[in-house]
Amino acid sequence: MKYNITLTLASVLALNLAACSPASDVQNQAQTTLITEITTGNVLLDTWQGPYGGVPPWDQVDVSTLAATLTQGIDMAMAETNLIADNPAAPTFNNTIIPLEKSGAALGRAARIFGVHAGNLNVGIISDIQKEMSPKFAAFSDSVTQNAALFARIKTVHENMGGLNTEQTRLVDDYYQNFVRGGANLDTEAKAEMSKLNSRLATLTTQFGQNVLDDEQGYVTYISKKADLAGLPDWLISSMANAAKTRDKEGQWAITNTRSSMDPFLTYSDNRDLRENVWNTYYNRGDNGDEHDNNAIISEILQIRAKRANLLGYETHAHWKLENQMARTPEAAIALMEKVWPHAIGRAREEVADMQAVADAEGAKLKIKPWDYRYYAEKVRKDKYDLDFNEVKPYLQLEKLREGMFWAAGELYGFQFRQITDVPVYHEDVRVWEVTDADDAHVGLWYFDPYARVGKRSGAWMNAYRTQEKMDPANPVTIIVSNNSNFVKGAPGEAVLISWSDAETMFHEFGHALHGLNSDVTYPSLSGTAVSRDYVEFPSQLNEHWLTTPEVLNTFIVHYETGEPIPKTLLEKIEKAATFNQGFATTEYLASALMDMKLHMAGGDPIDVDKFERETLAALDMPEEIVMRHRTPHFNHIFSGGYHAGYYSYLWADTLTADVAEAFKEAGSFYDKDTAAALQKYIMSVGNTVDPAEGFRAFRGRDVEVDALMRDRGFAPKTEQ
Repeated sequence: MKYNITLTLASVLALNLAACSPASDVQNQAQTTLITEITTGNVLLDTWQGPYGGVPPWDQVDVSTLAATLTQGIDMAMAETNLIADNPAAPTFNNTIIPLEKSGAALGRAARIFGVHAGNLNVGIISDIQKEMSPKFAAFSDSVTQNAALFARIKTVHENMGGLNTEQTRLVDDYYQNFVRGGANLDTEAKAEMSKLNSRLATLTTQFGQNVLDDEQGYVTYISKKADLAGLPDWLISSMANAAKTRDKEGQWAITNTRSSMDPFLTYSDNRDLRENVWNTYYNRGDNGDEHDNNAIISEILQIRAKRANLLGYETHAHWKLENQMARTPEAAIALMEKVWPHAIGRAREEVADMQAVADAEGAKLKIKPWDYRYYAEKVRKDKYDLDFNEVKPYLQLEKLREGMFWAAGELYGFQFRQITDVPVYHEDVRVWEVTDADDAHVGLWYFDPYARVGKRSGAWMNAYRTQEKMDPANPVTIIVSNNSNFVKGAPGEAVLISWSDAETMFHEFGHALHGLNSDVTYPSLSGTAVSRDYVEFPSQLNEHWLTTPEVLNTFIVHYETGEPIPKTLLEKIEKAATFNQGFATTEYLASALMDMKLHMAGGDPIDVDKFERETLAALDMPEEIVMRHRTPHFNHIFSGGYHAGYYSYLWADTLTADVAEAFKEAGSFYDKDTAAALQKYIMSVGNTVDPAEGFRAFRGRDVEVDALMRDRGFAPKTEQ
């Protein structure tokens, strides 16, 4: 089991936990059998049964017993940890590291089940269970990290790694570094302080996320007059009507407080007052001065993280966080961001000038504000490129895009997808596919949960229900992954049409799933997407490129009524406008990434969050017409997720992405067999068994270069770098 210093409920869900066969030595076998492989009678804790190596028993979940089940799982995992720590035999890889990899299997299974309820079915008592369990998980994590006997065994193995292979050596070093970074070397008093900080942090981060969810579900804008729908395309009006109907407001139209609803409304609505209202509702999540306000929580979270970093001997939380990432230091991450930032805001100001010119020509008598940006950007797009994404929308069918993703994955990696119905699901909207390789051998399962509903967090993401591993070569464990989105479900038999941005997101999240499905490593802690934060987004961002390949566009981007492929003239317009609005996209992202880093380098004093945000943006010369992609009070990535001092990762990973994309272009095709084989060999299949920089170097033949990123965003030619 991979233990982590910030083992809240959310991070438990990302752990690589899997039941395996016993180790070869007799003593280890007895210990493993005592806990990991016994049958408790609790279906959520016991080894999953059924086809495909076992599947999650969604149909047997009783939410009223989840807290008790998770507590029992913690107790079981703790007993396993103590058995490993108290082993009287001299520490070895086989009697210490291997049992740790096997431990926590029951807890992992139950935690994954609950994690899906917390993210996809968060209704009723689920939020109360989150609040109850988060500090318990934090306490459990600390009890493991602070187990002196266990750390002594890990340290001994770490000091005697002769004879281990490369993957084993990396695994041992990973364990050792995680324990040290988690406080294993602290004295008794400092360890107690660490536990206190972690417990409080677990409670605060859980509350932060729940506050954002409450604001997303509690603030819905309803329209009752048809006149207020002016400018909106039919597909959007239909989805808004459906959203209102599901909220018992039939006959009205609803803009829900999520990006997938807010974004198109701001793009097309002619009603400026309504645009401003929807904009404020969305960007003020967590910042309304009510019971769900996150400002005080943020200040306390930052203080705790700073204290914890200082306790461990680091200058700031950012220095602690980046130590084991590709960037290594916050200064290196900031240097990359600051290289791109002037180009981003410069382009953004050009975009604003273009939009202001359109507004002036129309006699609008207004100065562009943030709630105007998308609306007038769309007008500029039409004017400059004769491109109206409403013309593209009828070709972007959710199901055809899914088929296109499958087809591209088959061409690249040999994967085949077969829909199955012989496994339970947690909601009627969820569908499942078996994934096989080119030889028709089972690879894993892919679950798809595409539609928004009450109790489901906003956005899109990938989960791993089970990670790939082969510690027992005779009984390898295959992966189970899922992709989750928030599209508005159409009427029965009605094609679900999505935006171009949503199509890119679909391919992005599927890239995470492919990263997991390609995994071919021995140990679960190093499997699939268990890589550094600033590397994990690289395979997913890379997969977005296959959306725009001619093979996908000509076959799967077809009109929902006629079945005709998207016209060549329209494709040419899309290609010409590829870098359009990059000023906005890059600026809103980088503002959030820089804010994240500056917040986590600011020290441990209490802060006025809104004031800090305003002053930091002013110092950055942030264009007033653009707001951060994630304003601080609802920045889930860094205050309830794992991207704290790590949101820069998307840009860091995109630097790798752009460079690798050029490798395919140099080969003449995004489906070049040799390039795809090298991608699979050196990047997609290795998990965390090699240093990411080494994996990239093996693929590209050199270190990454930033020039490709600048070219990809249309900011500057190579000669200007």
